Amino acid sequence: MTMKRDDDGRRLRSAFTLALSFAVLLWAIELADWALGLDLVRHGIYPRRLSALDGIVWAPLIHGTWSHLFANTGPILVLGTALLYGYPRSAKWVLPTVYIGSGLGVWLFARASHHIGASGLTFGVMFFVLTIGILRWDRLAIALAMLVIFLYGGTLWGILPSGRGVSFESHLFGALVGVALAFALKHHDPPPPEKRYSWEDEDQQEST
Repeated sequence: MTMKRDDDGRRLRSAFTLALSFAVLLWAIELADWALGLDLVRHGIYPRRLSALDGIVWAPLIHGTWSHLFANTGPILVLGTALLYGYPRSAKWVLPTVYIGSGLGVWLFARASHHIGASGLTFGVMFFVLTIGILRWDRLAIALAMLVIFLYGGTLWGILPSGRGVSFESHLFGALVGVALAFALKHHDPPPPEKRYSWEDEDQQEST
């Protein structure tokens, strides 16, 4: 039991470290943009413009303001850690697929404007963790899904059109890709071992 707790602790720390590393990268990019006047917004996704197709790669790394980046940092840390800790095998598919898939959806169907920010990625991860929790219904999956609902349930409506300057399309396509991946990968990670109590072992010994 102690060894299992140690393994869980290491896995949780590793998941958080990876999520934190991505958040630090985003802050470093925003700092460079601010300090050097790089005007990185122009490298975001501009729908149906071939010259802006590479924005699918760059857009999640770019934020328009410090408050925009700050709003995405918490979800990156929490949702990224939940995904990497709870579904380490699936995460290898979820992260790149949501990253590219949400951006491609924006490029194909979104309004004509520059779309930037990591919110498509965070919404994809959020809807993946929530949906796969419902599909798997084991104790870890339920716990992670409840964490998502408790912390970010109020933001689920972000997939619908809202104020100007908010790319709901990024949220929407990220969410759609996340839900699809949850169905595709629901058995990709093994379920957690069932917890056994000492009295169960005692009953088994008595019956033999």
